[in-house]
Amino acid sequence: MKRRVAIVGTQGVPANYGGFESLVENLIDSDNMEYTVFCSSKDMQSRMDTYKGAKLKYIPLKANGVQSIPYDMLSLISALWGYDVVLILGVSGAIFLPIFRLFSRAKVVTNVDGLEHRRAKWGRMARWFLKLSERIAVRFSHTIIADNQGIVDYLKEEYGADSELIAYGGDHVMQSVDADFAAQVLENYGVKPFEYAFALCRIEPENNCHIILEAAAKSGMKLLFVGNWNRSSYGAELRREFEWYDNITLLDPVYDLKKLYVLRLNAARYIHGHSAGGTNPSLVEAMFFGREIAAFNVVYNRETTQNKALYFADADALAALLAQPAAENKELLQIAGTIYTWAAIRDKYERLF
Repeated sequence: MKRRVAIVGTQGVPANYGGFESLVENLIDSDNMEYTVFCSSKDMQSRMDTYKGAKLKYIPLKANGVQSIPYDMLSLISALWGYDVVLILGVSGAIFLPIFRLFSRAKVVTNVDGLEHRRAKWGRMARWFLKLSERIAVRFSHTIIADNQGIVDYLKEEYGADSELIAYGGDHVMQSVDADFAAQVLENYGVKPFEYAFALCRIEPENNCHIILEAAAKSGMKLLFVGNWNRSSYGAELRREFEWYDNITLLDPVYDLKKLYVLRLNAARYIHGHSAGGTNPSLVEAMFFGREIAAFNVVYNRETTQNKALYFADADALAALLAQPAAENKELLQIAGTIYTWAAIRDKYERLF
């Protein structure tokens, strides 16, 4: 008999937002478990009863921001009975876990994500609450998942807790496109093969978007930067300051995987500015293209790339890297193909379930 697994903590599927959503999208693509995914009816554009064989249940709240706490709690209440395993992605609703454990016999597996309480976008009270939520998640989960060795070490040092190391897959980014389509995409975005750098992330301070843009402005290298520029004052200010540079193109989110594939495949290098969190999905995805990667110099990025990328700590250092000729990096491609495939990631999760 298949194990019944409830997944809590994401906007839902089909994936169109972030790393956890992509994880769920690929996790449920399996016949080994009976999955139920809790989704936000406020965030998802369409509603359906099933997707890829998984049952979908909707909660009438947004999955992110302040509403993420009651959203996760309501999802957990709905998952109290009828499941063998509850997979919680993130710690927003963990404050409800002590009560959940009183009534549910399900195995609780929590992916604590990337130390949310350290992110610069949160105020003091939000950071305190997220730290408390993290502590409760560690205390009341049967199994904790960390997506990076740096997070494993942190959980051991901070709480004396053991955790399972499971990262993310990235091979879903590989697409099949014809030469005419690729040429048209590059023409539409005004770039030529291997003559530009590429960056993709949420536009937030801890992703060091300002450093990437300052470095591009100093180096003069062509940069395509994809992000949600209008979602915050930080992004809007950066857009106003840097959209006038001839060598910088600021793009709104691109969800077409084939277009993203072309832009990544033909980039001379990928720039990754994340400083918080663990293994970042966009960095894993970039490794599959075998191009040069310049990553912000923190332990999480070094662990993900096994110290095989280039690293920077400020705009001057990144500008110096951008001024150098770019090269292929087949070592990163080999690491990605060995560690970061969805088949391998899915197998690790299902063994835990």
